[in-house]
Amino acid sequence: MLCDDTAIRRYVIQRNALVQQERKQRHDYHILQRPLSATVVQACNIVSDIRVRELTHDLNVSVGAPFNPVKSPIQSTNLWKIVRRMPKGSLLHAHLEAMFDVDHLLTQCLATPGMYICAEGAIVSPVDFDKEPFSFRYCSEAPTRKAPIWAPDYESGSLIPVTSAAHSFPHGGEAGFRSWVKKRCTIGADPSGNLHDEADAVWDRFKQIFPILISMAFYEPIFRCALHRLFRELADDGIQYAEFRMGSAIPFQREAQDVPDEDHLYLLEVVREEILAFQKTQAGTNFYGARIIYTAPRISSEQELVTRMERCIRAKQQFPQLICGFDLVGQEDRRALLDLVPVLLWFRQRCGEERVEIPFFFHAGECLGDGDATDHNLFDAILLDSRRIGHGLSLYKHPLLIDIVKEKNILIECCVVSNEILRLTSSIQTHPLPALLARGVSVCLCNDDPAIFGQGMNGLTVEFWQTLQGLENMGLAGLAAMAQNSIRWSCYEDLSSEDWRSHLQNSESEGNGLNATRLHQWRTQFEAFCMWIVDEFGPNGTSS
Repeated sequence: MLCDDTAIRRYVIQRNALVQQERKQRHDYHILQRPLSATVVQACNIVSDIRVRELTHDLNVSVGAPFNPVKSPIQSTNLWKIVRRMPKGSLLHAHLEAMFDVDHLLTQCLATPGMYICAEGAIVSPVDFDKEPFSFRYCSEAPTRKAPIWAPDYESGSLIPVTSAAHSFPHGGEAGFRSWVKKRCTIGADPSGNLHDEADAVWDRFKQIFPILISMAFYEPIFRCALHRLFRELADDGIQYAEFRMGSAIPFQREAQDVPDEDHLYLLEVVREEILAFQKTQAGTNFYGARIIYTAPRISSEQELVTRMERCIRAKQQFPQLICGFDLVGQEDRRALLDLVPVLLWFRQRCGEERVEIPFFFHAGECLGDGDATDHNLFDAILLDSRRIGHGLSLYKHPLLIDIVKEKNILIECCVVSNEILRLTSSIQTHPLPALLARGVSVCLCNDDPAIFGQGMNGLTVEFWQTLQGLENMGLAGLAAMAQNSIRWSCYEDLSSEDWRSHLQNSESEGNGLNATRLHQWRTQFEAFCMWIVDEFGPNGTSS
């Protein structure tokens, strides 16, 4: 024996005390300090046991494995079933244009009269099939018969009926056409894809994909159908509220109209109508609704930004319950927030003049840099009073900013899968998320662009599963903390900056606002969910 038992016991006590001291800084500490029911405690232990068992015995999947390559065996596991059923709160970072499943959109295009496909040039060679831009479009009158899009003599921009193009597709007819369109519209779904592309190459793919998705989705009959399906998928995944980022210059065609609308007012009316219609269905009974964060490309000229900001203000005046914020989108390192401060301050002034509340929800720190202009977007997002920060991937490198983010109650919208697809991190285990959680930063999980990632589903189960499976310190309580964060930081209603700060300070101790009410409702749902876990997977459960 190298030392006596007293010294060993003293060391163990000191070690346990150090571990507990660090845990007091963690994001889920406040949850674990609340009086937890015996059911919740038992459910948390059961989930931890299932995770360990599936990692070590039941499933040949490594810790932190990416979802798409292993999704078939994963979806039959108990851990997946549990996460799928969990009440997840709100979805706060998702781009509407990339939320509609490609297979469903294509089915609707093929079934909708008057839908055509066109391309900039003939699609003949392998390079053409991989790179040539193409799009879909509604047209009320059948054009003069033209050469097929797959023929060398195809005329640039000629409209070809989608059904005709699908049937004549040279590599497998309609089935091949569907596979080709899906391949052109997704990143990361194909195991043989370009997994070693740099971020710039992946961003180039995004720029090619979005116009195709928009051309399929934003014809009124298809859009209404896709929107209703989206709401149903979110509700099925335990999401009761969503905030979608949506572009301010999407060409939207009304039913049977050849020319897109000049503004978005009718598009927003359609969104409003479909939200209300879904809430009247049985599936939408507990769906609180959705709101729009208007967006503009960060590379826009100053005049273009002014035009889009004015459009945002008009939309807010016309649909005050629908528009809830403003953001800049696109590859972040193409233009820093600092360059845009003058026009952003002007926009804030214009909102004050028009007496509308349109807060900022900026993408910032979606990068690997340390001290470069893109990394420094975090400083500007904080100084410009962004209520939440999208991604915040580089925040963990800034101890001072972390303290300020905590003090100002700024939520980080974390998109784990998106960061992997963009080559910013190789897996959940190399993601900065654990570092932020360990420092007590408030985070929620989001799905960003699920259709482009080829997940085949909408919701947050993929992000929740990957985080729970990949992080030892997470556990069910950690997921619960992030779900509650998504509710606390939801913009269910317009609040002034002062009221917003007050609500965040008070909602954790219940408070009396709408967020506090829905947080209380979620906790009731979570208790019932934990009871289901105990009944299903506990010692006497049917799946134990």
